[in-house]
Amino acid sequence: MNKYVALLRGINVSGQKIIKMDALKSIFEALAFQNVKTYIQSGNVIFEASVTEPELLAESIEKQLRVELGYEITVVVKTLSELEEVIQHNPFTENEASEGKLYVSFLSKEPVAEDLAALLSVQNGVDEIRALEREVYILCRQGYGKSQFSNNFIEKKLRVPATTRNWQTVNKLANM
Repeated sequence: MNKYVALLRGINVSGQKIIKMDALKSIFEALAFQNVKTYIQSGNVIFEASVTEPELLAESIEKQLRVELGYEITVVVKTLSELEEVIQHNPFTENEASEGKLYVSFLSKEPVAEDLAALLSVQNGVDEIRALEREVYILCRQGYGKSQFSNNFIEKKLRVPATTRNWQTVNKLANM
């Protein structure tokens, strides 16, 4: 069995797409996943599966969620080793990261190079972004709620669905 983390986009945010974590866990167990655990209410699920392709898992989960809940939810699936690499390859130094709060936007697929270049060219003098393959790291110096680099902004610039987590959550998921 392989260990995975599923990151669901936009659930339990501002009273929209509400789902209880025990119900979410049951949906994953119905897909025959093993050792299913959820972490906080924002749609983080750790599980084991025999499938070795994260993209196939994401499609299967999205389809089951659509059937069970009646609406679309974007799901990004990472292997545990991929999540650990996200942490190891953090492009911000410890000193830089101490200037604010760090977030990671997980992209559902690799963006087109021109779109990524356009995103990275946006500067606002307060917050900073850096990207590696399918992740965009965001250093928010005045808080994520005030940042120009919201999940929606990144999705529009890259034309790729994404879901964002704070650095503490990313590390917690890797350690579960």
